Amino acid sequence: MDILLIAGLWLDGTAWDEVAAELAALGHRPVPLTLPGQGDGDASATLDDQVAAVLAAVDAAPRKPLVVGHSVAASLAWLAVDARPGKVAGAVLIGGFPAPDGRAYADFFAIEDGRMPFPGWAPFEGPDAADLDGAARERIASTAIPVPEAVARGIVRLADERRFGIPVVVVCPEFTPTQAKEWIAEGESPELARAAHVSYVDLDSGHWPMVTRPRELARILAESAHS
Repeated sequence: MDILLIAGLWLDGTAWDEVAAELAALGHRPVPLTLPGQGDGDASATLDDQVAAVLAAVDAAPRKPLVVGHSVAASLAWLAVDARPGKVAGAVLIGGFPAPDGRAYADFFAIEDGRMPFPGWAPFEGPDAADLDGAARERIASTAIPVPEAVARGIVRLADERRFGIPVVVVCPEFTPTQAKEWIAEGESPELARAAHVSYVDLDSGHWPMVTRPRELARILAESAHS
């Protein structure tokens, strides 16, 4: 199966290198995406541009692909499900929940000169970064790509309620499945609260399992593709 891999903020397609190699060994076709503005040097890229890139990958797949979104890119994966409900096999959301219609995509950190740079590790101390050693932190920080303002502050637009019928797997790295279910029940993710087929997988890692647990993450994705 084609497995589209969409990394979160500040990351390009190379973030998936180790996961992709493992997925290929397991017989799948990984498609790591480098999004407009996050790897191609286009500071003017918009959220619509990124959505278009994901949809192009969906449309290019020979069979219905599994769409994987990490962190805030859970929203990009969900936007693809919304736009192509008949063309995707399912969605896997790693360490993130899709934003609802009308909310900004990722307006979380300061904008500097039209971009949102990586803010350093202080905001992520605790469970997010607990499993990252010094080398891993340096690797992520040194390759972090500032996110264009028009991406970070772009507004999520959802329209097709068929999205709620698409199977969703929530991979829980720095939090547990029990916590995820509680947050959803409390209204933290109105989109997943309405999804008809949601399953949860625990992964004992921090927020960047493609760096710290690539083999385990790949196996979870492969199992999700077969389910």
